[in-house]
Amino acid sequence: MDLSLYLPRLIDGLGVSLQLTVISVVLGYALGLLFALGVSSIHRGLRWPALVVVEIGRGIPALVVLYIVYYGLPAVGVLFSSFWAAAVGLTFTVAAYSSEMIRAGIQSVPRGQSEAAAALGLSRLPAFARVILPQGLRSAIPALMGLAIQSFQGTSLAYSISVNELMSQAYQVSSLTFAYLTVYVVTGLIYAVIAVPATWASVWVEHRLGRGHA
Repeated sequence: MDLSLYLPRLIDGLGVSLQLTVISVVLGYALGLLFALGVSSIHRGLRWPALVVVEIGRGIPALVVLYIVYYGLPAVGVLFSSFWAAAVGLTFTVAAYSSEMIRAGIQSVPRGQSEAAAALGLSRLPAFARVILPQGLRSAIPALMGLAIQSFQGTSLAYSISVNELMSQAYQVSSLTFAYLTVYVVTGLIYAVIAVPATWASVWVEHRLGRGHA
C-alpha cells in the first residue's frame, strides 16, 4: 500500500482534532475558572450548584457526554452538528476537570499572601483578583498543560459521533486499504508527534515553575 496517497486524509483529520482541542481547551478552561470560583464561593447558592455540575462532569465518561449532546439533546429541541456536538461535550468535560486543578492551585497559595495584600490596603475582592488568583493559576499551569494533552488524545472519541477527525479518517483509510496495522501505527505516531513534545514542554514548565517557587 502506498500510504502517501492516503496521508493527506490523515493530516486533514489531524487538523480537525487540533481544532476540537483548541476549542475545548480554551472554552473549557474559561468555564473551569468560573466553576472553580463558584465551588470556592462562601455563598451556598453559588457553591453547591457549581459543585454538582463539576462532580457530574467528572463522573460521567466523556464518551457518554458526547452521546448525550449529539443523540440526547435533539429530543428536547437542541441540535448540533457532529463537530459542534463534540466541541460542546469535550468542553464540558475539560471544564469539569480543569476547575478542580484551578481550585487546587488557588488553595495552594499561602495564606500569608492574603494577609500581605490586606496590609497593603487591598479589600477582599481586589486582593483575590490581583494577588491570589494569578499565583493560583501559575501553580495550576503544569496540570492544565497535561489536561490539554489528554484533551487532544480524547478527541479520538469524536469518531463515535461521525466527526471526521484523525481516528475517523484512519478507520476510513484502513477500511479502503485493509492495511489496518500500518494505518493505525501511523495514526498512533501522528498522535505521538503532537503529544510527546507537548509532554516534554509540560515537564519543562513544571521544573521552571518549581525553581521559581524555590
